[in-house]
Amino acid sequence: MRRADRLFRIVQCLRGGRLVTARMLAERMEVTPRTIYRDVADLMASGVPIEGEAGVGYVLRDGHHLPPLMFTAGEITALVAGARLIRAWGGAEMAAGAEEALVKIAAVLPEAARDRVTRVPVHAIGTPELSPQVRALIDALEAATEARERLELDYADAGGVASRRAVRPLGLFFWGKVWTLVAWCELRDDFRMFRLDRIRSAVPGERFREEAGRTLRDFFRSEACEGVGKG
Repeated sequence: MRRADRLFRIVQCLRGGRLVTARMLAERMEVTPRTIYRDVADLMASGVPIEGEAGVGYVLRDGHHLPPLMFTAGEITALVAGARLIRAWGGAEMAAGAEEALVKIAAVLPEAARDRVTRVPVHAIGTPELSPQVRALIDALEAATEARERLELDYADAGGVASRRAVRPLGLFFWGKVWTLVAWCELRDDFRMFRLDRIRSAVPGERFREEAGRTLRDFFRSEACEGVGKG
């Protein structure tokens, strides 16, 4: 563990008003108590309001707030990797938001951690399979799901047979190159999953209210969640 990450974790452990001993901190950080003594002394010298002493324990005074975006190396990796995945495979607005998020993360991180953003070894490359039309559809379906708007779908199944569905959108799922919409299908009176690359059009309509048995939580508890649905 980098020292910067360890210092951050020490402050986190001291939150809550409970007395924490150096031995307890040492066990959590997998270092010696002597290392903790030095770390706490440096934190106190830098202005962090820690009270206590070696051999007794330490506590963080109420009201102390850490600067924003004090991420660990692992958290930076997760954020950057996730943003890159969305940039490659998300909707057009999602991709633009991910790009902007990467710029902002790099801009506000401390200089010592900023280089970590460019060194994250995880990358995602989009393919022509995710067309501009599908990217726009992802954004439209996400907006309808957030607003709880019914959708009129023109949909074609795997055999190319077309149908028109009135659905309640519940969530978007990415299966690795394939996006699907989980929805309550009013035609089938059941949960269904619709592949976005088979949706020919999606027209939003009136808003709907959640009903017991027809929510995303209910979907996760249903047999439909075990497969990809019939569409």
